[in-house]
Amino acid sequence: MTPTLRIKDLPDAERPRERLLALGADALLTAELVAILLRTGTKGLSALDISRQLLQKFGTLENLAKASLDDIRQIKGIGRDKAIALKSAFTLARRMAKEIHGSTPLLDNPENIADLLREDNRLYDVENFQVVLLNTRRRLIRVEQISQGTLDTILVHPREVFRSAISAGAAAIVLAHNHPSGDPTPSEADIKVTRDLIRAGQLLKIEVLDHIILGRATEEKPRYFVSLRELGYFYT
Repeated sequence: MTPTLRIKDLPDAERPRERLLALGADALLTAELVAILLRTGTKGLSALDISRQLLQKFGTLENLAKASLDDIRQIKGIGRDKAIALKSAFTLARRMAKEIHGSTPLLDNPENIADLLREDNRLYDVENFQVVLLNTRRRLIRVEQISQGTLDTILVHPREVFRSAISAGAAAIVLAHNHPSGDPTPSEADIKVTRDLIRAGQLLKIEVLDHIILGRATEEKPRYFVSLRELGYFYT
């Protein structure tokens, strides 16, 4: 039987925990930080070897965070407990990001809204339509998930959008959804849905402040989101 290779069996210069103690966490490579979460290796592989295989397979931390437990366990040396540890770490990171924003952040501009939604939306591999519910002072009440899948007038019905707003006593709402392709440019369906919901909000006396579409930043488009209000689509 091949013995389990532990990090402590490696030379000091290759032991991530000792390097963290000596140099600080920011000095470590991503593979080393992941190896610390994995704790031990297995079947002749150190935790660092397994970490490198994980990052090679998934490419980025974002892709690794999106991966299911079953996907993570496809890597040699990753069992149930290691997969759970990784999933827990990414979930804690997202929750910490939310805490940093505060429990009731002021959401009076597109940047603040996109920043609030960014961490959760980057993990979605299909379109998710959400409504940000706000009080009279433009502070967050909660974010409500409305639908999942291709965005169109059937999946995004005013009844579903405003039911949650009415029950929460929201004074205003911001529409939001992600584009898994990474390009946040609005489609014709996005624009039509926005205008339909603006009209419905006017009838119900609940203002639709904006529609934020989230994607990914690129060299050509350094901003990872668009605001349909800023683009001039907020007329009916």
